[in-house]
Amino acid sequence: MKKKTSVGSKIILTLTMLFFYLPILYIIIFSFNDSRSLTKFGGFSLRWYEKMFADSTMMEAVLYTVIIAVIATVVATVVGTITAIGLSKSRKVVQKMVERINDLPVMNPDIVTAISLLMFFSVLTVKKGFGTLLIAHIMFCIPYVMLSVTPKLRSLDPNLIDAAMDLGATPFQALTKVIVPQIKPGIVSGALIAFTMSFDDFVISYFTTGNGVNNISILVYTMSKRVNPSINALSTIVILLITLVLGVVNIVPIVREKREKDGKASRAVSRKAMAAVAAVLVLAVVGGTVGASLSQQHKSAAAVEKYGSNVLKLYLPGEYLGENVISDFEKQYGVRVIVENFDSNEMMYTKLMAGDRYDVIIPSDYMIERLMNEDFLQPLDKSMIPNMENMSDAVLGMSYDPDNTYSIPYFWGSVGLVYNHENVDPAVIESEGWEVLRNTDYAGHIYIYDSERDSFMMAFKALGYSMNTEDPNEINDAYEWLLQMNNTMSPVYVTDEVIDGMMNGYKDIAVVYSGDATVILDENEDMSFYMPNQGTNIWCDAMVIPKNAENPKLANEFINYMLTYEAAFDNTETVGYTSPNAEVFEEMTSSEDLYAENAAYLPRSGYEADEMFHDNQVLMRELSKLWIKVKAAK
Repeated sequence: MKKKTSVGSKIILTLTMLFFYLPILYIIIFSFNDSRSLTKFGGFSLRWYEKMFADSTMMEAVLYTVIIAVIATVVATVVGTITAIGLSKSRKVVQKMVERINDLPVMNPDIVTAISLLMFFSVLTVKKGFGTLLIAHIMFCIPYVMLSVTPKLRSLDPNLIDAAMDLGATPFQALTKVIVPQIKPGIVSGALIAFTMSFDDFVISYFTTGNGVNNISILVYTMSKRVNPSINALSTIVILLITLVLGVVNIVPIVREKREKDGKASRAVSRKAMAAVAAVLVLAVVGGTVGASLSQQHKSAAAVEKYGSNVLKLYLPGEYLGENVISDFEKQYGVRVIVENFDSNEMMYTKLMAGDRYDVIIPSDYMIERLMNEDFLQPLDKSMIPNMENMSDAVLGMSYDPDNTYSIPYFWGSVGLVYNHENVDPAVIESEGWEVLRNTDYAGHIYIYDSERDSFMMAFKALGYSMNTEDPNEINDAYEWLLQMNNTMSPVYVTDEVIDGMMNGYKDIAVVYSGDATVILDENEDMSFYMPNQGTNIWCDAMVIPKNAENPKLANEFINYMLTYEAAFDNTETVGYTSPNAEVFEEMTSSEDLYAENAAYLPRSGYEADEMFHDNQVLMRELSKLWIKVKAAK
């Protein structure tokens, strides 16, 4: 019986280890993938490591992550340890009260703490950046240090300090020579937890940073919008560094023990280890200083004189820029551009309402309409934007801003169906349109975009309704349509992973944005794109200038620059969405080497059944509730 139990335990242990370590091995292997795919290996290559090291934004994020984690750990460990020691000598009432307060940041959901800090810094009108991010990290690390140190203090003899002082020690000597060595394991554990928490944090960091200061977690999150295998390369290096550190930590005690047996002083090893750590910290700080000085190299006195400032703050969706757009603008105008990314219009809106200041933001059509209605945008200075004449007629005078008073299109596109024409008859797609998503012949083979806005759009259009309808009966009909699709088709709800999924042909049909579809069709020749005749969402993301922009003059200059042929071409070639520049659009759709054969690149215009979303927060709250119910019924 014992033997069977032992075998069973070993099997469970093996499966558990595989569960934990196979994903790590997967990341390491795919960091050497020659293909852009995150799931299909296309041959050995170091291209993503090269791209990672050439990406200054990624390297800065790594540097900021390490510096903030180290400083936050040191400060939190010192403050947490001293507080725990002082608290151990306080009255019971004070101890309990402080312990309850200390537990709050640990028990609170991260999002609550993040929003609280965001509002706190906004009320104090503190400029978000390195300082606010560091303060936030120190704040949420201290409780973990205290929770680690306090149990060790409770296990000590309460008369230990008195005994040390009776033997001639000063209070400081009693603290450093007697108490601290006794609770050292708790201090070390607290420091390691603090470092891990700081290095790993995303939610609190996202809401408390600004001015282009990003850590690895924020960078990876914003990069995940598009397929970017450089994430695998970065993750592999982090894994290797952690493995190296763990190796050193485990080897040092063995070497120390051996030296002690040989009669050598064990302190030498400790001193060397400490010297190595100190050297790493010094290099990190020096690197940060050098990085900071290098980031200032584009500053130009001429730019300050002309625009009033030489820094432009740009806020846009992640992975939404050409490879050389920003660097070329900085060189040409002698300025520095701080780029920050958001993952949704609603997240962007939250930060703007909290008082964050940007010079140019790039929201979607319905959000621009909301910002205009709330008087949050300033009119463009069209005398500084002569390149408006380069724009395609199809994107001029959009319904949310008919005279382009506040906005200039950045990208535009549609929502449609990507399908595998080897498995799905194009005639079926064309005849059924959105209804194909309820055709049980394809049950279990569809991706649906996990968005109430896009999902209700396709239901409304399939039923012949406007996607901006407020009619309760039509909304209920759309809900029932989606509910039936959910219950009969076994759809997989996805977001940006749909790109990789369809590139590799894991499903036969997917609801996809046109720019993402362009990438899919470019990578997989078995895929086609179709915009249903029932109508679809024709959307537009545009550049606008908030009223509280610190540098509106340079903001207008940047908008004008983005309409040049060079910038527009780099942008659309890299990202895949349709350019508003008429010349670039013509070249992209006429050259066989570009997107002439790619049906997804060209959105249709002038089609009566197509619409744009209007801002209707009440309607979206209702659709959001119904969408949750649809997915819960699965």
